[in-house]
Amino acid sequence: MVTAVLSPSPVAPRTPGRPRTPAVRHLGPNWYAAVMGTAIVASAGAALPVHVPGLRTVCAAVWALSLLLLLALLTARALHWRHHADQARAHLRDPGMAPFYGCLAMALLAVGGGALTVGADWIGTTAAVALDAVLFTAGTAIGLAAAVTVPYLLAVRERTGAREASPVWLLPLVAPMVSAALGPLLVPHLPPGQPRATLLLACVAMFGASLLATLLMLPLVFARLLTGAALPPALTPALFLVLGPLGQSTTAAGNFADAAPGVLPEPYAAGFGVFAVLYGVPVTGFALLWFSLAAAHVVRAGRLGMGFTLTWWAFTFPVGTCVTGAAALARHTGLVAFEVLAVGLYAVLVAAWLTATVRTARGLFSGALLRAPRPAVAVPR
Repeated sequence: MVTAVLSPSPVAPRTPGRPRTPAVRHLGPNWYAAVMGTAIVASAGAALPVHVPGLRTVCAAVWALSLLLLLALLTARALHWRHHADQARAHLRDPGMAPFYGCLAMALLAVGGGALTVGADWIGTTAAVALDAVLFTAGTAIGLAAAVTVPYLLAVRERTGAREASPVWLLPLVAPMVSAALGPLLVPHLPPGQPRATLLLACVAMFGASLLATLLMLPLVFARLLTGAALPPALTPALFLVLGPLGQSTTAAGNFADAAPGVLPEPYAAGFGVFAVLYGVPVTGFALLWFSLAAAHVVRAGRLGMGFTLTWWAFTFPVGTCVTGAAALARHTGLVAFEVLAVGLYAVLVAAWLTATVRTARGLFSGALLRAPRPAVAVPR
């Protein structure tokens, strides 16, 4: 059986009378994945349970780069909406592109969280808290809106079948989990009492919303792998997106346990410490299983001629969440095994980030990544 997957970015006619900005016409929300992948390199490096001389300084520099990328991309996307609103609306109608609006939320959240973990070394704690508060608020609002709006549009406009389920459908559902994982970092900077407890339990609520929504969507993705049309090589790296909710939820559970003492009464505060281990260990086990499965599919796609696309950024942020998840388990269990796992996954993350960064820069300067997308190559079942 052979399947052909169309491009996730249909070309719509240009609105007459508007100035031409061809460089941003096909700049979709999927570009925010580069911001996410860069920011997680900094945050995950700071979370490692081992001390490496000079690593924190490098992480601060990488975070600064992610902030610059975010500002540049927000500007470019504003131009896209201003001058190519027809194409922007086409993205919202496209089941392959609309889920990437979750990346906008996660990019804001990732850069904001990095401001507290490593950015404060350069800009100071006060500025870092202010920056994170703004980005966390905006990212959470956009993420919750995307978690409702994108599935709604897919349901009422596209009527896509279960055999067309794509891992990118998870993106808007994962955004609230990123808020849940990074929100506890702001808890100590709020006034004691109700403000701190409210934010912490709001993060727990978003943890539940994202986790349960992911549990509904993940079986569709797995069912397609077993019974549906094979993923085209260009989309195969998106299988790593499944690691996002797994690693981020483990990270969130560990951060709840770190923030709860003194904020929530007993036995709830101690209960979060127990939950961090009882939840995080089995979920990490499944994440490693999925990592192996996704890697096998990527090797197969490579043999079928998989070239570079922006989906290669799926090798970065999801793996980074597994690094922070393993680091959280190392903190709460004291096991060297989780320290080794965190360091090993971080090495994979850095290698993937360097590869994606170089290939993206090359495609950006050549203009190849800014051209109208072409239909994906058909692959055998």
